[in-house]
Amino acid sequence: MFDVNVALVLIVSLLVLVSLGVHIAIALGVTSALGIYLVTGNFIIVQKMLANTAYEALRAYEFAVIPLFMLMGEFISKSGAVTDVYMAINRGLRRVPGRLALATVLGNAIFSFVTGVSIASAAAFSRIAYPEMKNHGYHRGFALGAVAGSSCLGMLIPPSVLMIVWGLLTEKSIGQIFAAGVLPGILLATLFLVYVLVMAVVKPDVVGGYRDALPDVDEPVEVDRFSVWTSAIGILLVVVSVLGGIWFGFFTPTEGAGAGAFIGLVMAIVKGMRWRGMVEAIISVGRISAPILLLLITAALYSRTLAMTGVTNAIQDLFLGSGMAPWMVIVVMVSVWFALGMVIDSISIMLLTVTIFEPIAVSIGYDPIAFAIVGIIAIEAGLLTPPFGLLVYTVKAAIQGIDDSVSIMQIFKSSMPYWIIMLIGMVAIVAYPEIATYLPDLLF
Repeated sequence: MFDVNVALVLIVSLLVLVSLGVHIAIALGVTSALGIYLVTGNFIIVQKMLANTAYEALRAYEFAVIPLFMLMGEFISKSGAVTDVYMAINRGLRRVPGRLALATVLGNAIFSFVTGVSIASAAAFSRIAYPEMKNHGYHRGFALGAVAGSSCLGMLIPPSVLMIVWGLLTEKSIGQIFAAGVLPGILLATLFLVYVLVMAVVKPDVVGGYRDALPDVDEPVEVDRFSVWTSAIGILLVVVSVLGGIWFGFFTPTEGAGAGAFIGLVMAIVKGMRWRGMVEAIISVGRISAPILLLLITAALYSRTLAMTGVTNAIQDLFLGSGMAPWMVIVVMVSVWFALGMVIDSISIMLLTVTIFEPIAVSIGYDPIAFAIVGIIAIEAGLLTPPFGLLVYTVKAAIQGIDDSVSIMQIFKSSMPYWIIMLIGMVAIVAYPEIATYLPDLLF
């Protein structure tokens, strides 16, 4: 039964704890425990609900997909394969205006598959691509905007951590969500490339003038062909075996993640990784994935608490009874995601909103798989939204010591075209859900 006072306590206490800087997992857990106690008045029930939720979450076979995909990405990343491929793309585009920015977008798309985490992509390419663009006379804001904007592909191109979390929260097929992200990911990457190329032609000064495209000036560093081919074939093998295996039903997403981690390990060994590097990779994944799993547990508990207190149904009734057109409901949800993206990270946003928003979207007749892609793009776009977009701050932090002259607002300004392109992508998918649902319908 819905209790307004309990609902206010649940929502306000969570917002207060988050605004005070309390870790989102702790905030969710404390708020959930308080809500359950207010409803039941019994600490034993609180303890049992927490224990049951944690047990059911940790024993779930699907939860292993997160650390396994992260392990795959860590092995491939440490092998240097992405850097090799980036340098090869850079050299291959040497006659094209804006080649370094174009190579950054393409490299970020590849790195997105390897890590599935946009923050990691932003940090890595700030170190890999920005010094090269700076040396070639690129406008610094334009260069960093390309890094920050294209790193958003990290959550849209499978295997994305956000896609996995969305599937776990909504109990939708992770394989279908992976497939749904392919065409929108290609669409956004293509629009990013077109934007960079147009800017390079219309305003050549932002890419260092036409010297950027001349083969005899600042010739790109010669690359080891064997290393490049080894890296490219290895990444292609991972894509075909992991995603192909999942899509065509040869194995589950968890089994695919295990296969990807094994192939990544073999690839890293071939590229020179030794025992110490393997141990460091495993420890690094543990440090990153453990908090995510804890977040999923407390989010599941918070979701149950909202359902128990009637808050979830009340919010859904508010939306459905408002008389708003379906597209207006989607606009409100996207606006909430943009606002939250200014202050907290992607996974936390998803944990707070998806279990409430997704049933509403389905109730108004929207396809759940297409809505997943719209939500993921919106949440990522929120990370570029001023004044607190986390991706922009990640880029700023990553270039400390490389170039301290670029202001945070300059990076925000240069990232806005990518934000607008993502908004266009969302509108396109809302208007034509087939962009996202075509491959899932074809493969599943």
